[in-house]
Amino acid sequence: MPHFIVEYTDNIKDQVNIEKLFEEIHKVLIARDTIFPIGGIRSRAIELKEYRVADGTEDDAFVHAVLKIGAGRSEEIMKDVCDALFEVMKDHFSLVMSERYLALSMELIEFSEAGTYKQNNIHSRFK
Repeated sequence: MPHFIVEYTDNIKDQVNIEKLFEEIHKVLIARDTIFPIGGIRSRAIELKEYRVADGTEDDAFVHAVLKIGAGRSEEIMKDVCDALFEVMKDHFSLVMSERYLALSMELIEFSEAGTYKQNNIHSRFK
């Protein structure tokens, strides 16, 4: 962990570079490698084709991100990383937001290790 999952409406797919967003997101997380193991960082995107925004009268768009992390980090650490990630998102989508209606949001999901199953040999590359 962490996993960064972004959902975005298909009406902005030609205006955004999701791969570049992930590159910037990973920079933030890798810079905190004492908090998040590099080998556990994952990002993925889901393009939404069926959605409705607000009253449905405009071609509104939205981007919603979820950061999933294991439990145990302090409130300060969680706030720091979420603030940094949301700044990346705001910067990345600023041009799109200046040209059209766009809602950006992000949430943090912290979960217990109980009930999660993992096997990962990627970590060994970073030791």
